Amino acid sequence: MASGPPRHMSGTFVAVVGPSGAGKDSLIGFARDRLEASGRVVFVRRVVTRAADGGSEDHDSMDTIAFAAAERDGAFALSWDAHGLRYGLPIGLENDLAAGRVVVANLSRAQIPGLLQRYPNAVVVAVTADIEVIAKRLANRGRETADSIQLRLSRSVVDRLPTSTVRIDNSGSLEVAGTQFVRLLQDAAGLVERV
Repeated sequence: MASGPPRHMSGTFVAVVGPSGAGKDSLIGFARDRLEASGRVVFVRRVVTRAADGGSEDHDSMDTIAFAAAERDGAFALSWDAHGLRYGLPIGLENDLAAGRVVVANLSRAQIPGLLQRYPNAVVVAVTADIEVIAKRLANRGRETADSIQLRLSRSVVDRLPTSTVRIDNSGSLEVAGTQFVRLLQDAAGLVERV
């Protein structure tokens, strides 16, 4: 994590969290297609110590040595370990926050306390889905064995999210959950006209 408090920021950080297979990347992609051109909403590309492959999120890749050096040099606003990989959000996102933009990023639930310490006005969006839907999505990715998927699904994650967390059920049509997410981002970016 970057050291020192960030400068004054009038924008809003929107952290998208939830279990693998809940459809976070699909929801973010749905919103990106509809809002990125506005220039008011920015979608952060994570840096991950995993090679880019067509089946995973759109991310920038770095090996572990380069990642550690970048982290040491303050290149990340937030960084963390999960599932044997390192993840980082580029420090440049703070330029967008300072300019009053809405910044959207896929984040680990375990990082929410650090996020709120660094960006107290952040909005947390928890994406959920029925367990059967998640199991099917994970199996369709082809990155895990049936046993590892079952282990992942049986893992108990303590939900220590703030009471202000917005929850979006993405069990059904992406259009339904995506529209809900887009409206939230439009409101945060001031793109919704008040009547």
